[in-house]
Amino acid sequence: MTAQRSYDAVIVGGGHNGLVAAAYLARAGRSVLVLERLGSTGGAAVSTRPFAGVDVRLSRYSYLVSLLPEKIVRELGLRFAVRKRSVSSYTPYGDSGLLVGGDRERTRASFAALTGSDREYEAWRAFYGRTERAARRIFPTLTEPLPDRAGLRARVDDDATWDMLFEQPIGVAVEREFADDLVRGVVLTDALIGTFADAHDPSLLQNRCFLYHVIGGGTGDWDVPVGGMGALTDALADAARSAGATILTGHEATRIDTDGIRAEVGYRAADGEGVVAAGRVLVNASPQALAGLLGDPPAPPAEGAQLKVNMVLTRLPRLRDRSVDPREAFSGTFHIAEGYRQLATAHAEAASGRLPSAPPSEIYCHTLTDPSILGPEAAARGYQTLTLFGLHAPARLFAADPEGAREALLKATLDQLDACLDEPIADCLARDADGRPCVEAKSPLDLERELRLPGGHIFHRDLSFPYAAEGAGRWGVETPYANVLLCGAGAVRGGGVSGVPGHNAAMAVLEGAGG
Repeated sequence: MTAQRSYDAVIVGGGHNGLVAAAYLARAGRSVLVLERLGSTGGAAVSTRPFAGVDVRLSRYSYLVSLLPEKIVRELGLRFAVRKRSVSSYTPYGDSGLLVGGDRERTRASFAALTGSDREYEAWRAFYGRTERAARRIFPTLTEPLPDRAGLRARVDDDATWDMLFEQPIGVAVEREFADDLVRGVVLTDALIGTFADAHDPSLLQNRCFLYHVIGGGTGDWDVPVGGMGALTDALADAARSAGATILTGHEATRIDTDGIRAEVGYRAADGEGVVAAGRVLVNASPQALAGLLGDPPAPPAEGAQLKVNMVLTRLPRLRDRSVDPREAFSGTFHIAEGYRQLATAHAEAASGRLPSAPPSEIYCHTLTDPSILGPEAAARGYQTLTLFGLHAPARLFAADPEGAREALLKATLDQLDACLDEPIADCLARDADGRPCVEAKSPLDLERELRLPGGHIFHRDLSFPYAAEGAGRWGVETPYANVLLCGAGAVRGGGVSGVPGHNAAMAVLEGAGG
């Protein structure tokens, strides 16, 4: 495309949120153009074959689905499905482990074996009963106009739960409700995924992370995308194109000029540069990228705090705990070095500028729930995948020596996994066409380089509570420019693979918000 053209809406970025917005607007009869910098759509929600000669399509960056509303899947007619995991979590300790999931009595017995009584199990049921009740009330608001604080509190209609989630550091409730260190740690992990904070951080950043991890779908369940995460974004791209949207990959937006009524978007492609005009511009990129496109002062810096590791195995490893089948333990979330005190120690070490000595992480095996990501040969050989997500690994730890720090943290993380196993994980790794073990690690700096996530922050910036703060606008996607909207993870109610910011930006356009 070399000549200037005009569209009702130009969407900068073909990640899942941009595709959601494109599909909604195109279905409503708007002319839509999506400009995507990379050679394919999907952003962080893609499936790839990262190991040469190994036919396994891994969800390379994002990997589980909880926050995607069924409303979006239904309204866009997506051919996409998720599957429930049979086990919620498994947390090893010594030669045993805490198994949560399956039938209720088995979970109760597992708690009793750990603590010697039913107290922690009953506390667990009561605690998550409260969060599930809140989830049923909060989750539907994510695709409605942004409520104010008082309105959301009225929807929750439970002062004690509101205080636990929105007013007091989540560590207060964790320590009040649970006595066992291991149980406390398992609960706290939902407050730390991609978030560098202590249980008692006065900013309540950990509370915001916890909230988004327990409200998904109105249940808090984290499900496996059938076909991998790329199946979702492929379905979204198909829906957008089928509705009439134009998607141009290999086209990088370079500037946005707007008078609040009409806008021009400059872009760069392999065949040169160009300009396209639009009534609305929806930016599915970070607030930092938005500021750069508009020529505004830089947005506040962001910092990611995770290590993402992908592995392909020839078989699942044997566990030290012989009472549980590895197929059960790895089908849910497998917690490693995530006791409450261990998490606090790892945070303190990282805050002081040191790699955690016992890095906390969690693992799950996609292929136990959905083997469709395996090619025929890999499936016949019984291959499995492991996805590991490490906590308390802020970008600052990698600044001086990106590769050395990443490899050191990967080794320490796998050492912690090995401590739970009856054999080294290295003995189970598949080999690629060049004989190298099938394991790759991504630090925050890798994510910044590959996906332009600012500081490697998987949420683009710190999460916000899902209610209106000053300047948030009606849908939480508005900017100071009437016809420019932020539809990426950095919007209010953004973060995670949800499609919510894309939906809300489209709704803002369709009801005439933003000019």
